[in-house]
Amino acid sequence: MNREIAEEISKLMLYCGSEIDKSVVLVKNTCDSEEFEIYRKAIGKIMGTMLVDIMNPIYKQYPDIKPPQLK
Repeated sequence: MNREIAEEISKLMLYCGSEIDKSVVLVKNTCDSEEFEIYRKAIGKIMGTMLVDIMNPIYKQYPDIKPPQLK
């Protein structure tokens, strides 16, 4: 993967993560605790996959583009 694509994917993954976090707040504020826990666990899996399978390989190849909040 070239650097330009890596930077774009990193930005997109960070944006997606931010939007997914917003969905967790929405569910927490509108659903019962059981529904929230199920949703939160599912989102945790998604976020973990994004980090481990997509973002970490990019940052391994281009460590200087890793955002400070992930260091």
